[in-house]
Amino acid sequence: MDLGLKGLRALVTGGTKGIGRAIAETLAAEGADIAICARKADEVESTVSALAAKGVRASGRAVDVADGPGLAGWVADVAAEFGGLDIVVANVSALAIGQDEASWQKSFETDMLGTVRLVNAAMPFLEQSKAGAIVAISSVSGREIDFAAGPYGTFKAAIIHYTQGLAFQLAGKGIRANTVSPGNTYFEGGVWNQIKDGNPELYATALALNPTGRMGTPQEMANAAVFLASPAASFITGTNLVVDGALTRGVQF
Repeated sequence: MDLGLKGLRALVTGGTKGIGRAIAETLAAEGADIAICARKADEVESTVSALAAKGVRASGRAVDVADGPGLAGWVADVAAEFGGLDIVVANVSALAIGQDEASWQKSFETDMLGTVRLVNAAMPFLEQSKAGAIVAISSVSGREIDFAAGPYGTFKAAIIHYTQGLAFQLAGKGIRANTVSPGNTYFEGGVWNQIKDGNPELYATALALNPTGRMGTPQEMANAAVFLASPAASFITGTNLVVDGALTRGVQF
């Protein structure tokens, strides 16, 4: 299937590792120009080089999405460089699961406001696009109570609500908005890699919950996100796509 992404202009936050990196690479492989941000400049630089090697325009900057003015400035600069924007993917999470107030504040600033500020900054450019699409990365922790109950799950649920509201509000402008809710996703250097090494009992428990007998991969999550971002999903908006290998058991209607 031709996803229709060639020549479109995409922006991904947290694009140097894990799910964000896989999304950026998949968009580039489909022919989209791609801009990424992350907090570490050296990782941004190396990722941009790898993306550019796929034959598309690639750009990046060290940005903390909790820095509102910095995020907005980066979005505007990418739009100026690319001549507009068609796709924005809000991927960054603080991964805060503590119950202390600092964890709640960090998750609010990064997960929730990072998404809202990205969308607000991109909106003038998405309104000019003929293929405007917003994809926010949520989590199955926003769908049911698990060990990440607290700020992480709460704000992941809020992101779904926010994005579905955007879908309704922006449908008349031809801008689509969807979320992807990954299940447990394993990659080297990721959270589950750290848990496997540091808390093998929790890792074994989590692994046993999935009837597939394994965790997902960043590429499997990216495939879902890139499809929803693409013109091939032109009549899909307001959807939360769960990609979890039947981990969760709640029925979505």
